[in-house]
Amino acid sequence: MSNRIEIGGLKIGKELYGLVENEIAPGTGVEPEAFWKSLDEIVQELLPINLSLLEKRDALQTQIDQWHADHPDATFPNEEYKSFLASIDYLLPEGDDFQIETTNVDAEISRIPGPQLVVPVNNARYALNATNARWGSLYDALYGTNVIPHTNGLETTAGYNPARGSAVIAESCKILDQNFPLAEGIWNSVTKIALTKDGSEKSLSLETNGANTTLADSTQFAGLNCEGDQLTELCLIHNSLHVILQIDREHPIGKASSAGIKDVILESAITTIQDFEDSVSAVDAEDKVEVYRNWTGLMKGTLNAEFSKGEKVVQRTMNPDREFTTPSGDALVLKGRSLLLARNVGIHMFTNAVMLGDGSEIPEGILDAMVSSLATMHDIKGLGKNVNSQEGSFYVVKPKQHGPEEVAFTATLFSRVEDALGLERNSIKMGIMDEERRTSINLKACIREAKERIVFINTGFLDRTGDEIHTSMNSGLMLPKMEIKSTPWILAYEDWNVDLGLETGLQGKAQIGKGMWTAPDDLKTMMDTKQAHPEAGANTAWVPSPTAATLHALHYHSVNVFETQDKLASRPRASLDDLLTPPLLDRQLSSEEIQSDLDNNAQGILGYVVRWIDQGVGCSKVPDIHNIGLMEDRATLRISSQHIANWLHHDFVKKEQVMETFQRMAGVVDQQNEGDSAYLAMAGNFDDSIAFQAALDLVFTGVSEANGYTEPVLHRRRREAKALNGR
Repeated sequence: MSNRIEIGGLKIGKELYGLVENEIAPGTGVEPEAFWKSLDEIVQELLPINLSLLEKRDALQTQIDQWHADHPDATFPNEEYKSFLASIDYLLPEGDDFQIETTNVDAEISRIPGPQLVVPVNNARYALNATNARWGSLYDALYGTNVIPHTNGLETTAGYNPARGSAVIAESCKILDQNFPLAEGIWNSVTKIALTKDGSEKSLSLETNGANTTLADSTQFAGLNCEGDQLTELCLIHNSLHVILQIDREHPIGKASSAGIKDVILESAITTIQDFEDSVSAVDAEDKVEVYRNWTGLMKGTLNAEFSKGEKVVQRTMNPDREFTTPSGDALVLKGRSLLLARNVGIHMFTNAVMLGDGSEIPEGILDAMVSSLATMHDIKGLGKNVNSQEGSFYVVKPKQHGPEEVAFTATLFSRVEDALGLERNSIKMGIMDEERRTSINLKACIREAKERIVFINTGFLDRTGDEIHTSMNSGLMLPKMEIKSTPWILAYEDWNVDLGLETGLQGKAQIGKGMWTAPDDLKTMMDTKQAHPEAGANTAWVPSPTAATLHALHYHSVNVFETQDKLASRPRASLDDLLTPPLLDRQLSSEEIQSDLDNNAQGILGYVVRWIDQGVGCSKVPDIHNIGLMEDRATLRISSQHIANWLHHDFVKKEQVMETFQRMAGVVDQQNEGDSAYLAMAGNFDDSIAFQAALDLVFTGVSEANGYTEPVLHRRRREAKALNGR
C-alpha cells in the first residue's frame, strides 16, 4: 500500500498530508485539496528557475576557479580580477539609490533594538524556552554565570550563597543607576519605593538616606502593579526596552535588598528565529513533519513540552502577556513572548516529504514557504491563543541566497504563496542572510529586489568565511582559521553590511543584525566584548541562550542604536576592494601551528557531526579541543571542512596527515562524550562509524561539493544512520 497521496503531479507523504488536513488548514479558509494543487502549480512554475539558478552558481564557480588557475601569482586587491567578476555577472551594477518600502512591520523589528535568539524549531522545549525569553531575570543571570566572579566567597554553592546574592543585588543597583538614575542618590541606598498622587497621575517617590527622591527622568516610569495599596511591580522604560522591578520585602531575596526588590526582570530576547535550517537535522518526511507541527503550535499558541527536572515533571507552554497600569491609570499590555521569525531552508535543498511523479524530490524551500505560511495564517487571522505579529505579517529569514537574482526568485515565490493562500501582497516579509560572497558584494542590489518585503539583513562569520574559502579555493592557501577574523575582508564585510543597510533606509523599518556569541558558559567575556555589535550600528545580534539574551540586553541600554546609526550614516562606505581580498596565507607556518589548526578543525567537525548523524541533533553545546562548550550548527562544519580542504587542495598537508588527525581526534571526542549513553564511539570503529565517514566526506569532497555546503553529505549519511539504527 502506497504511503503517499497523489494530487496533480505531486506525491505527498501521508503524515504530512494528514498534518495539513487535520492540524494546519482547519480555520485558515484554505482547503487542503486546493493547497496541494497550488503547491503543484508553484513547483511546476518555479522548479526550472530554481534549477537554473543552481546551475549558474556552478558555472560562475567554474569560471572563477579557472581565472585563479590562469593567474597563479595574482595579488589582491586586483582590478583585473574585479573586472573579470563584472564580465561574468558575478559582480553586478549597483543601480540607482533607493529606500526600502516595507510596511506593516512590528515594533520588535523596526523600533526596539535588542537581542535575537536562534533555536531549532523541531525541539519543542528549546523553541518554547526561546519564545518565552522575551523576559529574563537579571538576578538569575548574574548569579548563575561568570559575569560576577566565582571567587573570594562569591562561589556558587549547593544551596543559596547570601554573599553572592548580595553581590548580585549590588551589581543590579549599579545597572539601575546607569540606566534609570535617581534625581538624588543611588539605587543601592533606596530604602522605600512608594507612589504619590497628583490628581489622576501617579508619581514615584523613593526614600534614600532619609530623604525623598524620584527618577531623574520621570518619563521612564511606564507602569505599575499593586496588591491593595502595596506596590508589587514597577515597570520602567529606557531605549525602548522595559525593565520590571518586582517588590516584595517578605521574599527571601527581597529581604536582602534595602529597597525590597526581589528581582529585576529585563526585556531580553526581543525577536527569535525559529530555525528550520542550519540548527535542525531534518533529512526526510518524518523530520519535516515535526518541524512543521511545532511551528504550527507556535502560531496557534498551543505548543507545549513535558520534561523531567529532577523529580518533577515540568509542563512548558507559551507565556501570557504582562499587564500593568500606567501612571495616568490606563492599561499597559506588554507582550509576554519574543516576536517569532521562521528561517526556511535555501534554494539548494530538496526534500522527499513531497515528490514529483518521476520520484524526484521537490525544492524544500518551496514546501517550507507554503506550509509555514499556511500555519502562520492562524496568527495573521487572529485564530491563535496569542498574537505573534500585531501587524499581520509573517517574517521569513531566507538563508544562503547568492546575489540579487536569487533574492528576486524568493520574492516571486512569496508572491505565489500569497496568491495561493489569499494573503495580501507583501504579507510575507523577507530577511536576507548576508552569508554568501555574491550576496555581500551585491548587497544593495539584493536589498532592491526585496525592497517591499525586507525586514532583516545580518552578517555571520562562519558561513561567510566558508563561502569565501570555497569561492577563492584556487587563489591560494588560506590563513589559519582563527586568524581570518582579523583580515581586511571580514572587517570590510561587517561594516559594508551596516553601511548598505543604512544607505537603503533600513533604519526604523528593519533589522541590521550581527552574529552569534558561541560560548554560552563564558558570558563575562560576552559582556566585555559584545557591546561592539550595537556600537557597530546593529540593532540586533544573536545570542546562544535566554540567559545570554538577558545579559546582552544591557548593551542596548548602554548604546542608543538609532543615535549610533545616525553617526555611522555619514562615514565613507567600507572598501569593496577589501571585500574582494581573500584571506591568503602571508607567512611561514611551523609544523606545530599547522598541526594545531588541523587538530582544532578536525575535533570541531567530529564533535558536531557525531551528534548530527547518530542522534539527529542539529544544534548543541559541543566541547572544543580545550573542553570549552561552544554552540555549534552547520556553519561550523562549512568553515572547518573548507579550511582543511583548502590546505589539502594546495598540497600544504597530506591526506595521510589529515586521516591521522581525524582518527586521533575521534578518540578525544569519544572521551568528551563518554557520559552520553546514546553515544556511538568512533575510535577503533572507523570503517563502520557512519559519523566518522561523514566527517571525512566533508573534507575530502569539500572542493567538489557545490559552494562547500555540508548538507548533501550530512543528509545522505543521516538517512543511512536512521535506516541502520532506527533512530
